[in-house]
Amino acid sequence: MKKNLTTVEFHGTKEQEEKLLAVIAEYKGVKGSMMPILQKAQDIYGYLPIEVQRIIARETGAPIEEIYGITTFYSQFKLNPTGQVAISVCLGTACYVKGSGDILDEISSQLGLPVGSTTKDGKYSLDATRCIGACGLAPVLTVNGEVYGRLKTDDVKTILAKYRD
Repeated sequence: MKKNLTTVEFHGTKEQEEKLLAVIAEYKGVKGSMMPILQKAQDIYGYLPIEVQRIIARETGAPIEEIYGITTFYSQFKLNPTGQVAISVCLGTACYVKGSGDILDEISSQLGLPVGSTTKDGKYSLDATRCIGACGLAPVLTVNGEVYGRLKTDDVKTILAKYRD
């Protein structure tokens, strides 16, 4: 699933950049340090926009393509900030065979929001996740950590209505 890099404008602070540079300096020359650098960068910024990836590439000497490859391969990394209403749909095996792909498509359609992105106003974010461990309730989604299970596409409208203005 392609992650979206351009949905939300990046607004990093000088303090955040200083913290990131300190993290990179701490790991300078340490073999296998890219994962901890990326994890700490995400802790600093809340996500890993391309601008942050460029700083990491510049300071570590790693190719930006390598860094981007890591951030898009591992589901723990986010390329967009999480919205005020963070929606995650489980695409683990049990959920997927019971229709979670259709539920994800329905949410995307109703919000006009591609999977893996955040609305420009920061209100909603939509992600596909791997198994969340609620297979007995399949298919499931979470909204700000609240689990909704045994879903059908018809349930999406009612769930989203709870989080609309």
